[in-house]
Amino acid sequence: MSKNATINLRVNSDAKDKAKEILASLGLTLSDAFNLMIYQIAIVRGLPFEVNQRLPLELNDGHGSYICEYGHLHDYSKFDFEAAEREINDPNLKTYSSAEELFADLKLDDDV
Repeated sequence: MSKNATINLRVNSDAKDKAKEILASLGLTLSDAFNLMIYQIAIVRGLPFEVNQRLPLELNDGHGSYICEYGHLHDYSKFDFEAAEREINDPNLKTYSSAEELFADLKLDDDV
């Protein structure tokens, strides 16, 4: 005969509400989901999901800087957008109409 145990948890109420909504769309309750997780922990002898994965994090620095899912900082606050704009608008900037044209020019540079 199987016995039931009661577990009391403290969780963030916003996260709980979001989880309940998602689980309901899957036809599950929070209790069902916890039971599934506990069974999976016993089967795989560990957590049944990765815990080291990171989501991109916006830094709200006004420059679009963020920390990517791999934990790397993409810091655009040090990028000189004005210099890039000047380079784009430079009338002497060499442009190409195709990749073949670019590669042909690169080959000429190698031959020199």
